[in-house]
Amino acid sequence: MTDAKYDVLAIGNAIFDVLVRTDEAFLSRHGMTKGSMALIDEARATAIYRDMGPATEMSGGSAANTIVGLASLGARAAYVGKVKDDQIGALYTHDIRAAGVAFETKPAADGPATGCSYILVTGDGERTMNTYLGAAQHLTPADIDPAQVAAARIVYLEGYLWDPKDAKEAFVKASQIAHEADRQVALTLSDSFCVDRYRDEFLDLMRKGTVDLVFANEAELRSLYLTSDFDTALKQLRLDAKLGVVTRSERGCVVASNESVVAVPAFPVKTIVDTTGAGDLFAAGFLFGLVRGAGYENAGRLGALAAAEVIQHIGARPQVSLKELAQQNGLPV
Repeated sequence: MTDAKYDVLAIGNAIFDVLVRTDEAFLSRHGMTKGSMALIDEARATAIYRDMGPATEMSGGSAANTIVGLASLGARAAYVGKVKDDQIGALYTHDIRAAGVAFETKPAADGPATGCSYILVTGDGERTMNTYLGAAQHLTPADIDPAQVAAARIVYLEGYLWDPKDAKEAFVKASQIAHEADRQVALTLSDSFCVDRYRDEFLDLMRKGTVDLVFANEAELRSLYLTSDFDTALKQLRLDAKLGVVTRSERGCVVASNESVVAVPAFPVKTIVDTTGAGDLFAAGFLFGLVRGAGYENAGRLGALAAAEVIQHIGARPQVSLKELAQQNGLPV
């Protein structure tokens, strides 16, 4: 493998997060299913925003959160995602670059506004997401720079983006370029609703070797294999994916390959404030461990540490240097 300019290049929905603390009554009033992620149109986005209390606003998007986490650990990181040339798009671009991530995707001059996700956090820390994709869903193969993809050791793809036809083609193009350059491709399944809609296509990506590494949580894994039994689903994952990493909340994670299953415990957490970004930051830690050759167990521990940091405050981006946090906890960085 030739030298890489980037450790990880992430491709995903560029979404601006609007987070607010709320209660069950608000969710009920707006017909929301607690803990879910729903796609909404601009009219519903306006209605939710109008009824919300004071909010915390920051750049987000699943793969973008992961790549910012990687940069915080000290990785060389790059991101591909579509915003519009509007005020929120400019804020988004500034935020991700300020985090130390290379972001060169050209903003859209016309079409829908920059995407936003309205994230309602209840008292137990559970988050309910309502996402207006906007410009994010207009990522096309033309936005994929072959030289940039080939220069990244791992290309990380966000399952949420596996919806518009152009974005799918962009994914496949990036995967082909990466494999031709002897790089690895990772996919996060993102959400059970994504898996329900695209189960066969996700399985096809795994079985054909379009992706080498798959991230999932327990609910996504069960949905993928239509079974309530975790061990049955894990056994099938080991047959279908070169490497699978399954997060299990307070029970840590399982790293599964043809050769082995490695269980890694969760990191101790004092108080869960907001679970937004837990999976995203876990992926950041694990990918960092992988590109540093730290082994599956240490990669899992780095993932657990990053996830633990992000769920103890509002927002899906780290609030401290993850590199320093890892060093304080004796982890390899």
